[in-house]
Amino acid sequence: MNIDFPFRFDGRGRTATTTGNDHIRDLIEQVLFTSPGERVNRPEFGSGLMQVVFAPNSTEMAAATQFLVQGALQQNLASLIEVNKVEVSAVDSTLTVTIEYVVRQTGQQQVATFTRGSLSQ
Repeated sequence: MNIDFPFRFDGRGRTATTTGNDHIRDLIEQVLFTSPGERVNRPEFGSGLMQVVFAPNSTEMAAATQFLVQGALQQNLASLIEVNKVEVSAVDSTLTVTIEYVVRQTGQQQVATFTRGSLSQ
C-alpha cells in the first residue's frame, strides 16, 4: 500500500492510497519539482528544475536541463526506475518534461509528462 501524493484523504476519511506505478510517478514528480536544500533531512534531494523556467530558452539550455533531470532521477530513484529518455521543452514560462522509464520491479515501460509554469507551482 502506497500513500498518494499530494497527501489527501479519501472518501472514507482515511489517508488516500495509490497503486505502485502511480506511486513511482508521484516520486518522479517530487524529485523534479523539489529544489535541492528544500528538504531538511535530505538536502541533496531534488533537481532544481523550477529555476530553469526563468532561464533563457535555447537548445543548449534544453540539453543541460535533460542532463539535470536524468541525473537527479538516477541519484534519487535508481533503485526503482531505469530512465530511458528525457525530453524537456520550455515555452514562455511553462516547462514540460516527458520521461520514458522502466519500473525495475515489474519491467513495465512507462511514460510520464509533467508541466509547470512560473505561476502554478
